[in-house]
Amino acid sequence: AFAAQLALQDEPMIQIPLFARATMIGLAMAAAAPALASQPSLEQTVTSQLAQAPLGTRFGLVVTDAQGRELIAINPDNRFIPASNTKLFTTAAAFAALPGLDQPDSAGGAAVRLVEVRRRVRDVVLVGHGDARLSSSADCVTNCLATLADAVAARTRRVRDVIGDDTLFPDQRWSPGMGWNNIVTAYGTGISALTLDDNEFRLRVTPAEVGQPPSLDELPYYRVTNQAVTVAEGETDLRFTRMPGSLDLRLTGRIAASAEPRTLRLGIDDPALYAAQRLRTLLEARGVRVTGQVRVRHRPAEGGEGEEATSNAPPPVATEPDLARVVPPPLREDLVRINKESQNLHAELMVRRLGILSGSGSIQDGVAVIGTLLEQAGTSRTGWDLSDGSGMSTYNRMSPRAVARLLRWATTQSWGTAWRETFPVAAVDGTLANRFRGSTLERRLFAKTGSLNATNALSGYMTARSGQTLIFSFFANDVPPGGGATAVMDRVLATIADAN
Repeated sequence: AFAAQLALQDEPMIQIPLFARATMIGLAMAAAAPALASQPSLEQTVTSQLAQAPLGTRFGLVVTDAQGRELIAINPDNRFIPASNTKLFTTAAAFAALPGLDQPDSAGGAAVRLVEVRRRVRDVVLVGHGDARLSSSADCVTNCLATLADAVAARTRRVRDVIGDDTLFPDQRWSPGMGWNNIVTAYGTGISALTLDDNEFRLRVTPAEVGQPPSLDELPYYRVTNQAVTVAEGETDLRFTRMPGSLDLRLTGRIAASAEPRTLRLGIDDPALYAAQRLRTLLEARGVRVTGQVRVRHRPAEGGEGEEATSNAPPPVATEPDLARVVPPPLREDLVRINKESQNLHAELMVRRLGILSGSGSIQDGVAVIGTLLEQAGTSRTGWDLSDGSGMSTYNRMSPRAVARLLRWATTQSWGTAWRETFPVAAVDGTLANRFRGSTLERRLFAKTGSLNATNALSGYMTARSGQTLIFSFFANDVPPGGGATAVMDRVLATIADAN
């Protein structure tokens, strides 16, 4: 229509009656209307791209600008399994509620005590305080179990029992709703206030002669039935099976004779017992005679059943002084690892440390702290339900709108920038190191990933083509076998960034 008006203005000598001019403009506008109608909206484009995902996939997406104005809203209030997007809630609450995140973690370090049983007979007690980073590795430099072993060896050459004490938290080693098949793996290892080496047992498998079982490192913890075989050529494929609660492990599969040794990461069901066993080994290596046994102290969880189980009682007060205590690095470093690497164990310990601020240290007490934060952020109570702090529980639910609201609110908080800096960066690091390469969002998207059975999630911040910051929360549930949802999600987010 504007072009038609210009054409008429270019011919001043031609006199066209007013009604004729109006008719011509109307015809021009009518001709342009189909062309305008053929241009899909951004939401229509996004919906079309989502339709390319495997049939049956259920999506939820909210995208807002920095002021909170919604640009895209697809199933915004539907509830989705969030997988590791749960860690967003846990780490945000830690930044908001835990003091001294940039200082050495003096509250969290493990300690040893010598407890007199009778005259000249003492037990050594290894006490956990919720730190996730105590190490027994040979190259350990800081926060080392060896430091505690040295302290005991400097005081005595003989002890009776070696006791692992994790009574700071109730004995909730696995969250309600976690798949039992994950328990035996490093992803679902037991949670304990006394944590050592990420509560993982690393089994090193080395090829032998062709046709023979591969060799294994000495195993002071598991009883292994080795049914694997060394093959002349082909790909290495090693697998292990173990029933939860059992120390009997079966190794199957094959390893190529020319292959480098492989390390399998196994979960530990009783971390306090494992830590006490490792301490005994270190003590004996230092000439300390252990005349008794290795045992543990747990604090039973009380209350209801399943997800309601809790203990309202505060942790016990120590009556014996510490002989020595290690001080871990600042907790902020661990929050970076939780979000960058999506570290489940560390997230679970963080939610329990939230729970001990004014409660018993249970999962439920930690979730209550998170709930207070979400209420302050203005999220709907129907927009979330949590049964853990890591996202391994299939009971967890979140809505895209609730997550987006937290992300928006965090930008107004003093800790918001530090929290955002813990997120993986597209095509750079963490769980996003291999995503968005070569796209508009390379190095311009900062978000927490999530992956669980039939579930994918991604929520955070991205810089649009215009330079403005967009906030988003994106879920895919009920993804059929074979996946494919993440590629669609990445393409949709790049489309949105390009259009803004």
